[in-house]
Amino acid sequence: MEDLSRFCCQNSECPDYGKRGGENLSVCGCYGSNKQWRMLRCRTCGARFSERKGTALFGSALPEEKARSILEHITEGCGVRETARLVGVHRDTVMRYSRLAGDHAREVHDELVAFSPEHSRGPVRRKVVLRGEKGKALRSGRPRRRQAGR
Repeated sequence: MEDLSRFCCQNSECPDYGKRGGENLSVCGCYGSNKQWRMLRCRTCGARFSERKGTALFGSALPEEKARSILEHITEGCGVRETARLVGVHRDTVMRYSRLAGDHAREVHDELVAFSPEHSRGPVRRKVVLRGEKGKALRSGRPRRRQAGR
């Protein structure tokens, strides 16, 4: 039997929605150019979905290794053009996958915050600081105030 414990039903109206490790999922087929991805079926509600649904790579046309390589380069601080040149894709592809991964990360974060226990300060979202060239922080639109004596 194939290990399906890390998957859960994606149908929000299903009683087993979001429950991992249940016996409600079965493999009902495969798809892709080499039949590399499985189609799963929920025995509870009958919904069919891809094992990649709910991931940043759902609907991706690139091979998984290339998409992972793009995201690893971006994570390590390589620029868009440099990543495109090293991986062998167009810079727009790098931007698209970066945006997909960022959107997916935001959705996962919001979902985890919704399921986490309440904190006395309320929900916490980290503030992202943009960086300029060579690690220097970007200035705000206001001009700096001059210090006395300078």
